[in-house]
Amino acid sequence: MGLPIVVYGPEGCGKTAWLRQSIKILEEKDFKVVYVNLTEKIFEKAIFYTEDLKNIVEEVMKGVVGGVAQLAQSYTSDFLSRLSEPLTTLVLKIVYMIMRKLHKPKIAVFVDEAFQNINIKESALYVKAFLNMIEHPPAEYEKMIAVITTSEGLSRAEIGRHEWSYIRPMWNMSKNDFRELYDQIPGEKPSFEDVWRLSGGNPRILRELYMANWDVNEIINDVIDRKRLEVFIRSLDDHDIDRLREATIDPDVLFEKEGLQLLHKLVEMNLIIDDLPERDVKRWIDLPPSRKDLEIGVGEHVAWQTPIYREAVKMTLKKLYKS
Repeated sequence: MGLPIVVYGPEGCGKTAWLRQSIKILEEKDFKVVYVNLTEKIFEKAIFYTEDLKNIVEEVMKGVVGGVAQLAQSYTSDFLSRLSEPLTTLVLKIVYMIMRKLHKPKIAVFVDEAFQNINIKESALYVKAFLNMIEHPPAEYEKMIAVITTSEGLSRAEIGRHEWSYIRPMWNMSKNDFRELYDQIPGEKPSFEDVWRLSGGNPRILRELYMANWDVNEIINDVIDRKRLEVFIRSLDDHDIDRLREATIDPDVLFEKEGLQLLHKLVEMNLIIDDLPERDVKRWIDLPPSRKDLEIGVGEHVAWQTPIYREAVKMTLKKLYKS
């Protein structure tokens, strides 16, 4: 590949599962794989690498956690707090070390939720660092795959200003595929159509509903608290309140000039995905969403990441404004 791939999509849509399955496939093809999830704090969850890279990874790690004893402790505690430099930088160091230590390796590096803890300008520079790794390596390699995923919406615009990566969207599961997952859930459960209307095919929401014993209000209230929706909605003026209420019916109203400022805020809060590409399957990872499906909050240009977010906004509006 000539450029890194940046994959964006809703929270919980399956990006991590896709990367983990890719690891299995690439291991079978003799790739040296490094996977990092920047939302995890425990070493064994945050970093995965093929077994033959253990010495290389530990050599790099010792330099940033302070030695062997500290490295051992990092395996069972919050190792992020022990790092002397960001984990994003550490990933690059590991890959460069692989190139120097091994003879013409095939390398795959996956960085999951890469932009959670860095600012927008840094996100573009981070992608550029991966491009430099591909184009100007310190030693020869046979093949290189670099994939960066994110559910953080604002970085995409900054990254898109530069020709440093391929940017590809991923959506929630298609209805047929989601039905297969739903059918594997044991015990009594709501009808498939009810679960589909709440989740829009998002596997994380399906899991949360199951764990909550299908208590929809529990999940909605959790979203309200986690996203701090009451504080956010109270900060809006009357115009934006009306626009937000309209967006719970058709999110494309936010794509009009009068709604762009509110759209920006909703993207920043990871409630909405904006500026959806054409539904050409070649431009998406897996299958794209429908061109427009208001039942699950998908517009032509704008979509709620999952219908449960839309329901959380509707419930908050009803609580604050009795409508």
